Order: sequence, then C-alpha cells, then structure tokens
Amino acid sequence: MKKRADLVQAWQDGDDPLFLISLKAGGTGLNLTAADTVIHLDPWWNPAVEDQASDRAHRIGQDKPVTVVRLVAQETIEESVLALHGDKRALFQGVLEGTGEAAKLDTQELMALIRGPE
Repeated sequence: MKKRADLVQAWQDGDDPLFLISLKAGGTGLNLTAADTVIHLDPWWNPAVEDQASDRAHRIGQDKPVTVVRLVAQETIEESVLALHGDKRALFQGVLEGTGEAAKLDTQELMALIRGPE
C-alpha cells in the first residue's frame, strides 16, 4: 500500500507523465485529481465499474476538465460488451423509474442481451 501511495503521489505531483491502472484498481480508493484524460481500453461487462473508475479523476480538488475515451476495436467481444452497456443502463433506468420494463423482456430478448449484436 505504501508503494502504491508513493506512485500515485509521484504522478499527482507531475513526476510521471502517465498513470496506468486496471479497472479493478480504478474502482478501489484512488483519487487521481491530476488527471485530464481517462482512457478505457477493455470495457467491463458492468458499466457502473467503468463509471466508478472514471470518477476517480472527478474528485474534490480536480481543477481541470477531464476527457473520458473508450477505445474499442470493431467486431470484437469488447464491442458487444459496449453495446450491452446501453441495454443495461436502459434496463436499470426502467427499474429505477418503476416502469416495469424489466418484466417486459421475454426469453429471446434476454438471450439477445447476452449474445450482443450479430
């Protein structure tokens, strides 16, 4: 933990031009207020995990705009995962709003969500 804290502090102080972390690390206790760009290279099946990792750069003390970029190759599993994000967000929003959209999905639609675009 001490080494991690030292690496983060060195980057925050401008000693290192780039800071690479995994989504797992990005979702657990890092505050990276020196960031001006967040690049996601490998989308996670759960969009909330990515959002939480991106939010590490949007913390109290941040004094510059932050750009979030997702780089995904075409016709890959990652592209399907990204498409799933939209479906999951819409489903979640429907549940929060109490519209019952989740109950309207039949088996075919649920399987299509899992399979992704063909």
